[in-house]
Amino acid sequence: MTASSLRLALVLAASLLAATACNAKAGTAAPVPAPTVDAPRASAPSKQTAVIAGGCFWGIQAVFQHVKGVISATSGYSGGTKKNPDYELVSSGTTGHAESVQIVFDPSQVTYGELLRVFFSVAHDPTELNRQGPDEGTQYRSIIFYTSDEEKHIAEAYIAQLDAAKVFPHHIVTQVVPLQAFYPAESYHQDYAALHPDQPYIYFNDAPKVDHLKQEFPDLYSSKRASTN
Repeated sequence: MTASSLRLALVLAASLLAATACNAKAGTAAPVPAPTVDAPRASAPSKQTAVIAGGCFWGIQAVFQHVKGVISATSGYSGGTKKNPDYELVSSGTTGHAESVQIVFDPSQVTYGELLRVFFSVAHDPTELNRQGPDEGTQYRSIIFYTSDEEKHIAEAYIAQLDAAKVFPHHIVTQVVPLQAFYPAESYHQDYAALHPDQPYIYFNDAPKVDHLKQEFPDLYSSKRASTN
């Protein structure tokens, strides 16, 4: 049995019993506020990259593919020591990698802080340690990988803001660490949620996240799906 098949078999029962297990906001009904510290919106179109991790990359990719200003969202692996890891190895939990998503965006359309607001609001639950919904292990931990001092400052200030405001009933456990490398995942993981909308795992755990994006951030939602690279 492949790791993908094992994941589906293990989480199917949990998904059926708790369809909203992977929903973000840790049970709070309060909206996640916008960051008070953010980069200014760029005056001209360009490309910037952000890398984040927050559970199974299928759902994270699906969410950010529908954010206006996102050019591409690619599932992959970051945060570990093994070069060019594959899914089976990362799933063993021995490499230090987390399932991650690389987001290429146009900062004249969406800011880095706005992407983080989506990340904390609808993409995952930032209070779950080394797990996300039915998925358990360090490969599912919550991380913001920064590539500049500005990104680090925005991320750390936002986490401090949300914790101080007690937006979530529990402390945020999201790590903020420098990006060392990003390795794209295998082709069968790309666009997985879009290509398998009726699979129970996607239906119960990931599709609601995209619905929440549309409901909570209509100005940021795009019906057109961004590419994978």
